[in-house]
Amino acid sequence: MRYLLDTNVLSELRRTDPDRGVQRWYESTSDASMHLSVMTVGEFRKGLARLRRKDPERAAALALWLDHLLVPYESRVLPITPEIANVWGELNDPTPLPIIDAFIAATAIVHDMVLVTRNVKDFQRTGARLLNPFG
Repeated sequence: MRYLLDTNVLSELRRTDPDRGVQRWYESTSDASMHLSVMTVGEFRKGLARLRRKDPERAAALALWLDHLLVPYESRVLPITPEIANVWGELNDPTPLPIIDAFIAATAIVHDMVLVTRNVKDFQRTGARLLNPFG
């Protein structure tokens, strides 16, 4: 089984005291089976840019963490392809979804992955297979 990690799962893992369910799932899952969407990387970079204006020191620490995190995922960061864009378009009819969520869901669908997220409700109508590891 292959997994696409939503932003909130990675954010949780960075916490000093992460949710035990997330920690347990992450530690029991093969690194090679976990993937990221380029949209998730973009969400983190956007958050860093905002944080840098308010708290440059904290932003620098978070940037270092993100850069370090991305090294092992380098070959497992999935781009937006024409096929993903087509599925994204279908997911947004008749009612549009948040852009980033829809691209993440479309990526999971196209690559036949389980989307790992706390926000199951946000993704339910997409038809993506979902897993909520939060306890």
